[in-house]
Amino acid sequence: MRLLFSIGAVLVAGVLAGGDVAGIAAPGPKFEPPRSEPQRLAADKDAQAVDVELILAVDVSYSMDMDELAIQREGYAQAIQSKEFLQALKMGPNGRIAVTYFEWAASTDQKIIIPWRLVDGPETADAVAAEIMKTPIRRASRTSISGAITFAMPLFDEDPYRGLRRVIDISGDGPNNNGSPVTVARDAALEKGIVINGLPIMVKEPSYSTMDIDNLDYYYEDCVVGGPGSFVIAIKDRDKFKEAIRTKLLMEVAGRTPERPVVRVADKDKEPRVNCLIGEKIWSDRWGR
Repeated sequence: MRLLFSIGAVLVAGVLAGGDVAGIAAPGPKFEPPRSEPQRLAADKDAQAVDVELILAVDVSYSMDMDELAIQREGYAQAIQSKEFLQALKMGPNGRIAVTYFEWAASTDQKIIIPWRLVDGPETADAVAAEIMKTPIRRASRTSISGAITFAMPLFDEDPYRGLRRVIDISGDGPNNNGSPVTVARDAALEKGIVINGLPIMVKEPSYSTMDIDNLDYYYEDCVVGGPGSFVIAIKDRDKFKEAIRTKLLMEVAGRTPERPVVRVADKDKEPRVNCLIGEKIWSDRWGR
């Protein structure tokens, strides 16, 4: 595995040892209250300030089997409730985050499971975890990462909280094969100052029936993620599924990055290692459209 899961333990140790979370956070939106009632508005601003606005965008396409979908749900719920997550949460400048969780498949198929919620301690974390687990598991057709990113962007405008960072967290087990090209959606998000992180799921051998690809981690690095401190954690071992999710959330809450952060190939004037339209090509070759 190209990114070591021991990063999670290192992160927690660093945060609990007094690591400077605020110093490594990307600049967030500025708060400029109107001239009227400045003291009250300043208090409201403080009450709404969070360390990160985090969107969890979770793949439920048919290429994900029911066991993977169940482990994925459990992984997010357990990670949010974990002692490590709650400890990292308290080390932030505000000690709280805003999170929303939605499932996605085709370009027109996104379903919000958890609307924006404030997570500031065990009680709110338990409530979010319970909401995740009580929703019936579903599956749907096609894979539109671009659709997920496009759907996610305006959700930040609906968030009542304001964070130092805005992050879209994409997890999935295949390339984009529906909707607009993924790089178009990614670049639109980056222009808005949004960071995109990725969790490519690679626990099955690629097959023609599911239209999976080799080197999905390269695809995510070159075609999906971007922004300051963006990263990819690939899951290549089913037994590491939950650990990877916990590691990813810890890094996002603390504003940390892996030891080897992602550098977009576009920033280095190099061609992507994977064709960013490979999913669309596979679909076209298979179905003739």
